[in-house]
Amino acid sequence: MTLLPRQLSAIEFDLFLGTGEPILVATGQTLFRRGEAGRHMFVVESGRIELDFGDDLPRKYIEAQEYFGELALFIGEHGRMANATALEPARLRVVDRDDFERLLASSPEVLARFMLRSFSYLVASEQHLIQNLRRRNEELMQTLDSLRRTRGELGAARRLSISDELTGLANRRGLYQHLESLREHPPQPERRLGLLLVDVDHFKQINDRNGHLVGDRVLQGVADCLRRAAGSDDLPCRLGGDEFALLLVASDPEQLAERAARLVAMVRQMQLVEGAPGLRPSVSVGGCLADPSEEWAVCYSHADTALYRVKAQGGDGWSLY
Repeated sequence: MTLLPRQLSAIEFDLFLGTGEPILVATGQTLFRRGEAGRHMFVVESGRIELDFGDDLPRKYIEAQEYFGELALFIGEHGRMANATALEPARLRVVDRDDFERLLASSPEVLARFMLRSFSYLVASEQHLIQNLRRRNEELMQTLDSLRRTRGELGAARRLSISDELTGLANRRGLYQHLESLREHPPQPERRLGLLLVDVDHFKQINDRNGHLVGDRVLQGVADCLRRAAGSDDLPCRLGGDEFALLLVASDPEQLAERAARLVAMVRQMQLVEGAPGLRPSVSVGGCLADPSEEWAVCYSHADTALYRVKAQGGDGWSLY
């Protein structure tokens, strides 16, 4: 379903209803005025709100399951660009920056999609604002500056939706997106796509014995090893938990085996984790070269089979399918 510019999806609407503070607004009540510093976004649960931008700019009307005032969260202390007035009794949810940050931490993919759509709408409005805003030059420049900043936020939101927060590697969504791009631009015929699946050995015991902080440091250390083992055309990923992957381009199984062995050795040589000096992390690695005639899921399944062959032998090693 295509959403209107300020319409929330059902999932987004439920998220904001669950976190925002509810308020009741009477007919004719003003929520904010042009020029005031904004600190909250508003979600309309019921009722109708008018946004008056002044001059001869068209007014906007916000109804149930829609939102307004979002620049206050994205930029902070942003000067309001309109007067907001209730045209009828309304029930709203007030979302401040702390609320938004909590939602971003708990539901990053939903919030990333919301931010992408919001920023795309704001950036698309830039030319319209340039042509129609007839305010003092200083106010115009402030508005344009805010819109330019949203472009940077748009890039950040894209990165958030395809990146793992703890390690900075691509996440599972990022892996799938990269695979889609490879379908459009496949490797040269003499080079094949390879996959290394990586599991941290005995990770639950590491967490139980040393605490989650040490566990996070181990994951970050393994992520750094994958990053250093990756070539310019490769994609290191964290799939979730203690599961990682390295999507790479290789000429033959020998080259894939060399990369797998190098990765295992790099983890063995990791610097001691602060807070657990006796800890010696290791990984199990299973690999497979993809057959261009087969679905990607087949390669993944083969690499997974090789991975569990290593784990069945105690880990700290590698195997190819």
